[in-house]
Amino acid sequence: MMTPPEQVPPGRTLHLDVDGVPPVEPGPGVRVRMLPGMPGIRTWVIDLAPGAVWPDLDVHDAYGEAYFVVSGQIVEGDLTHGPGTYVAFGPGTSHRPRTETGARVFGFNYDAA
Repeated sequence: MMTPPEQVPPGRTLHLDVDGVPPVEPGPGVRVRMLPGMPGIRTWVIDLAPGAVWPDLDVHDAYGEAYFVVSGQIVEGDLTHGPGTYVAFGPGTSHRPRTETGARVFGFNYDAA
């Protein structure tokens, strides 16, 4: 689990170059950038190289997760999600995304506030 950066303070606006955030590499071809979020929401960007697979099964026990495909394609089981696709996982779900083309996704983990 990566430590998320600080939250955006109330009454403040944040402008951030996402590519300037140092990535963490949880597996081959997978780069994760954690972004400042709001209470109860962890925000991130994941870049996957062509042929990359998320290193482990991603399990959502108590809270959900969602992501938006910005570029490339993400494969989840038998479904392929291209640019402009929003994918949401409720509590009690799991998945292991992969890509043949490479992809960038913006995502959100919903935690207890």
